[in-house]
Amino acid sequence: MAGARAGRKLGGMIRYRRRFWVLAAALAALAGFVDSIAFIHLGGFFVSFMSGNSTRLGVGLSQAPEQALIALGLIGAFVLGVILGTLINRSGDRKGGAIVLAFVTAALGLAALSGQTGAVAAAMALLAIAMGAENAVFLRDGEVSIGVTYMTGALVRMGQRIAGAFTGGPRWAWAPFLLLWLGLVSGAGVGALAFVHWGFAAIWLAAAAAGALAVTRLYLRD
Repeated sequence: MAGARAGRKLGGMIRYRRRFWVLAAALAALAGFVDSIAFIHLGGFFVSFMSGNSTRLGVGLSQAPEQALIALGLIGAFVLGVILGTLINRSGDRKGGAIVLAFVTAALGLAALSGQTGAVAAAMALLAIAMGAENAVFLRDGEVSIGVTYMTGALVRMGQRIAGAFTGGPRWAWAPFLLLWLGLVSGAGVGALAFVHWGFAAIWLAAAAAGALAVTRLYLRD
């Protein structure tokens, strides 16, 4: 039964229309942009890539307890963001997704303001909350149908779809997952460049982008 449920979830991901995958790639780019700025600013911690923070937590527990606390705090903030985003978008429709992105916009704006006033811990917590909430933009039956801040699953599914194409399956079913990955990587590159020019104030650009994506999601018919 669990396998059938997973199969329905994967099938639902592939059945999204092309414009939704473009929006998802833009959200992945936003996550990459924000994550790269936080990574540089914090010296190796993440606000959207919780696998990396989980590794930092494990290493820190044995070698650097203060780093373990940072990783644990970011993980907790990210999970809180997922909870809040899911509660906001209980309907799973375009209005719910737009409201989630409005929340993300507000959190990013508060993070930018906090960072510029010297409240670095609060800024990073707000960034992690925003990135966690961003995953609730695409919900189906109360579960994330397109994850936009983590790419391991997308790369696994891309590999599976490529294998399927070699054995008679859909020829291009892997392309949406590649698009997601490219979105995150390109966003991270732009974020690193933006940090060089504007420092942490570049988060204001992320807030503006999130606002624009909120409007886009509102007008995309399900």
